[in-house]
Amino acid sequence: MKPFMYVRAHSVDEATAAHAGRPTSRYLGGGTNLVDLMKLGVERPSTLVDVSGLPLDAVEELPDGSVRIGATVRNSDLAAHPLIRARYPVLSQALLAGASGQLRNMATTGGNLLQRTRCPYFQDPHKPCNKREPGTGCAARDGVHRDHAVLGHSPECIATHPSDMAVALAALDARVELQGARGQRALPVTEFHRLPGDRPDLDTAITHGELVTGVLLPPATAGVPCAYRKARDRASFAFALVSVAVLLDVEDSVVRQVRIAFGGLAHRPWRATRAEDALLGGAPSDAAFERALDAELSAAEPLRDNAFKVRLARGLACDVLHRLAPSAPRP
Repeated sequence: MKPFMYVRAHSVDEATAAHAGRPTSRYLGGGTNLVDLMKLGVERPSTLVDVSGLPLDAVEELPDGSVRIGATVRNSDLAAHPLIRARYPVLSQALLAGASGQLRNMATTGGNLLQRTRCPYFQDPHKPCNKREPGTGCAARDGVHRDHAVLGHSPECIATHPSDMAVALAALDARVELQGARGQRALPVTEFHRLPGDRPDLDTAITHGELVTGVLLPPATAGVPCAYRKARDRASFAFALVSVAVLLDVEDSVVRQVRIAFGGLAHRPWRATRAEDALLGGAPSDAAFERALDAELSAAEPLRDNAFKVRLARGLACDVLHRLAPSAPRP
């Protein structure tokens, strides 16, 4: 038995105070990732602060046209919400591509953002892992790493971030709202998750005690043509080998707005800013898509067994871009 304290918070302030006062505490929402890691012995919290009952379970439109998603909104409810399906369908598609219906019924928006890597070496306490125990090494580098990162990795860690939802949020320019002892703040999703560097144990930019209270979707990306695609080893309930979320707005044969984010390639959702810059203001064509993606993926550093991910990412993104711009000429 591994004893721990349990605190059921009745307010955000109560939750953050209980968490901040205990160095090895964890927030508990749906528990679909944390409880599994506790069973494996990877997570050993001294205290669980249950936030599932906090009034953060609403999806609401704000006066400026943006949409706020509460941190405890369940993934199934978010995917089915009329506002999300109508204005941000890429998010609904990403959520439905992740996990089973039973898990989506439990998993929360905040928990989805905070889920940890599915690297099998991280999940095995008997294997060295710098993310789990800094300074012990990275067993995946010389081990089985077919599913691992090709972008943004470091000698300390080659794990990938598993979330489908976070990839769509990165493409949507979403912001994560946080509250802690020092008050409230908001971060772009693209800055919320960290690259590993020499501290792969730090997944996010959250400080101890801070709670994810919501996610804000901007009006600027509402209604823009978009799509999410995911390549995986089996058709259901598998994590992405590569995924891509794309927004593409073409007017008068000119790319007026483009957002591209990849999953399965890095320690965090990878926003393809080089590719976006290459496409913005130009005419959409398969040749232009390929050049832009080649520019983005030229930074890839594949390992012994995962170079296929670079080709897969290129092909998957090209196909989505072409489908969103059906009049784009082929080379």
